[in-house]
Amino acid sequence: MEKKKIDWSSIGFGYVQTDYRYVANYKNGAWDEGGLTTDANITMNECACVLQYAQTVFEGMKAYTTADGRTVCFRPDLNAERMMDSCRRMRMPVFPKERFLDAIRQTVKANEAWVPPYGSGASLYLRPYMFGSDPIIGVKPANEFQFRVFGTPVGPYFKGGIKPLTIRVSDLDRAAPRGTGHIKAGLNYAMSLYNIVDAHEQGYDENLYVDSATRTHIEETGGANIVFVTGEGKLVVPKSDTILPSITRRSLIQVARDYLGLEVEERVVGIDELGNFAEAGLCGTAAVISPVGKIVDHGEEYTYAGMGSVIGKLYHTLTGIQMGTTPAPEGWIMVID
Repeated sequence: MEKKKIDWSSIGFGYVQTDYRYVANYKNGAWDEGGLTTDANITMNECACVLQYAQTVFEGMKAYTTADGRTVCFRPDLNAERMMDSCRRMRMPVFPKERFLDAIRQTVKANEAWVPPYGSGASLYLRPYMFGSDPIIGVKPANEFQFRVFGTPVGPYFKGGIKPLTIRVSDLDRAAPRGTGHIKAGLNYAMSLYNIVDAHEQGYDENLYVDSATRTHIEETGGANIVFVTGEGKLVVPKSDTILPSITRRSLIQVARDYLGLEVEERVVGIDELGNFAEAGLCGTAAVISPVGKIVDHGEEYTYAGMGSVIGKLYHTLTGIQMGTTPAPEGWIMVID
């Protein structure tokens, strides 16, 4: 299929309206058959539950053009499963896994001209999401829901591509113990908006959050998980019940072990260990893995190698798997045909 006439190398991480999106509605205890639409607008009642009580969950994934010209998605089955977990926690009806995957296939296929060409550095970002749509004024879950998927072509998540990031240790909290930090709910991101704007105004790219109970353990940033590398080349991955279980992080751990032969340690990482690491990176669907050059903890500065040898190998190996230049583990790639 002929691609859209776009300067793919210059697009940022923003919304561009594409041709089709998928929509399914839940009413009277069941999902309708769903389907594609060209209408990008949503009409709902002023008292819709999502507007009053933020009952919404979402996912993020990408479609790529591989080196041999195929259109593929990376591990969408895990996105389906994570969204099911998010729905259960938010008292929302689960959208079945196979239907989720079919919705992704339909959306990507219908917008295939918007999937950036191989080598452009861009991709088609996919946003599946669900929200409570009927009027709710008392504090309770909605009775009706809408599930949607749209795609938008994007470039790098952080401005400047893969240049090393500067982040700060935040004074504010991201998630509470036994709260919703482990699911992908819109409310988790709403509470970070004040802080990310403040960070940018202060010259930082992101906030690094610590656990809210003791403020001694590293968790994640507002938009990505974080990983560290020791001077000996060991990958150290912070572990916590209140961070989002990133699909990219899970994939990087397997890449580190199986492709690069690295030792991987998943554990609680203390904030007092920031000076013990040689490299650091932020990982997630949007960022893939972005090198961290500096972390500032209330005036104390810790510097890292940026795109060091390990972070660089992780980045190139994972993107190689996604782009079809490196063999993928079984089940990691869904071909759109």
